[in-house]
Amino acid sequence: MVDALRTAAAANPGAGEIFQILRDGTARTKAELAAITGLARSTVALRVDALLAADLLRPAGEAASTGGRPPARLAFNSRAGVVLAVDLGATHATSAVADLAGVILDSRTRTIDIGDGPESLLDVILEDGAALLEASSAAGIPLLGVGIGVPGPVEHSTGRPTNPPIMPGWDRFDIPAYVQRTFDVPVLVDNDVNILALGEQATIWPHIDDLVFVKVSTGIGSGIIAGGQLQRGAQGSAGDLGHVQVPNGAGSAREPGDERDLEALASGSALAAALHDAGYAAHSPADVVDLVRSGNPAAIEATRQAGRNVGEVLATVVNLLNPSIIVLGGSIARAGEHLLAGVREVVYRRSIPLATQHLAIVQSQAGDRAAVLGAAIMVAREVLSPVNVDRYVATKAR
Repeated sequence: MVDALRTAAAANPGAGEIFQILRDGTARTKAELAAITGLARSTVALRVDALLAADLLRPAGEAASTGGRPPARLAFNSRAGVVLAVDLGATHATSAVADLAGVILDSRTRTIDIGDGPESLLDVILEDGAALLEASSAAGIPLLGVGIGVPGPVEHSTGRPTNPPIMPGWDRFDIPAYVQRTFDVPVLVDNDVNILALGEQATIWPHIDDLVFVKVSTGIGSGIIAGGQLQRGAQGSAGDLGHVQVPNGAGSAREPGDERDLEALASGSALAAALHDAGYAAHSPADVVDLVRSGNPAAIEATRQAGRNVGEVLATVVNLLNPSIIVLGGSIARAGEHLLAGVREVVYRRSIPLATQHLAIVQSQAGDRAAVLGAAIMVAREVLSPVNVDRYVATKAR
């Protein structure tokens, strides 16, 4: 029955389905849309006119004439609305306004302490968001949604963090409801690594459908894109690499009974603690990065070993998921090639040859805006889904 309904919907697309065809940015005529959908030109014209009235489409010049008046082309109007995207980290918060195509219009970053709790931090973020929305680049454009990435596990369906280890006071806090007191729009919340994966894929690897993004910073986590879709799992905990016990393989320098998980061995916090115990001036992941960049041999070796430990866990991920790309991000990954070298050393040795035949393991290239871009994409995909576009068009027609 469900399949029959889907077939019927595909055979008779509404305005929302027709809109999806134009989201690729290619301008098309009504006749071209009729040919793609198989609908009568009169039906396409009615639905396109509704999308134009809702400002979701815009005129895009004329096509070549085949005799008579040249047909008008139509294109996705990415400035029909904006989204507010927020990347909350342990010590930073970046807020950005993006158009519906994911282009960042303006942003600002501030230093925070995630341990200050949800109300005070969200109040500051909402103030930043309001200021960005009032800026000239976004002034007068309706806000259609808010996307927030947080550094901990999230139940995506409710937007509530669940036992986040580095976010005291945030457990089960209703982030969407709190934000909607200020902005009465849909609010989506996800783990920060998931939105990093979305941003990296959209920016650097748009044609790759199977990608794993691994963030090595204060903690460790991963975002998994498989078959072109972000995988969150049943409760939103998919990709939690940090709490996987690291195999103690042959040649390991660890004691046989060492059952520490990956985060306890290879995170920036773990590296800082180990280097500090060895007599080096390392109190935070940033200090580890500084030591590596200054050429400190102990910090370089510790970072490479961290890469090997990450590789021990990723080898299993590669065998299970067979990604095309593994992307390493986070502060420790940005310290140089040492983490990357350690990961490659183990993954290519321990994964099956078929899974690594065309596997690339690379550093993140999307830059500091990858997370807010991913949050913007997450929201845009939701608010511009066929069913939500149909609702939006109906609202505008009233």
